[in-house]
Amino acid sequence: MRKAFAVMTTVAVASLGVIVPATSAQAADCSDAMAGADSGYMFAYDSTNCSGYLGKASGDDSNWGDSALSFQGTDTNSASSILNNGNNYEVKFYNGTGGTGGHICLSRTEGWASSLLGDTFTTGVAANNAISGHAWSTASNCSKWAV
Repeated sequence: MRKAFAVMTTVAVASLGVIVPATSAQAADCSDAMAGADSGYMFAYDSTNCSGYLGKASGDDSNWGDSALSFQGTDTNSASSILNNGNNYEVKFYNGTGGTGGHICLSRTEGWASSLLGDTFTTGVAANNAISGHAWSTASNCSKWAV
């Protein structure tokens, strides 16, 4: 009887080892993407938690929907999470092309916004799937920050 109880206890404890990692993996964010991110770049993703890579840029790109620079075509109005691994500046994301419309910034110290679902531009427009361009900026030129 003791042997059967010991075996059942061992099986129960072993099964917890399988359950716990699955639970902790569900608490996803952008930390894995940040760990592998090239220094000096900002990144955008079409899904939350920095998945569904759209692109990266080390310079400004004022029109994500054109056929030039880092972001092109359907990249415009597609970002749901963003990452800043820049060396010296914050990233200012715009609702319109050419630096127009409202903006929202992502600081180097914040690093990422795992989900833009609750964020809005300075104009009050929802930021999720609404970024049309970006520029590197100083913190003093940012009046709204991604959370």
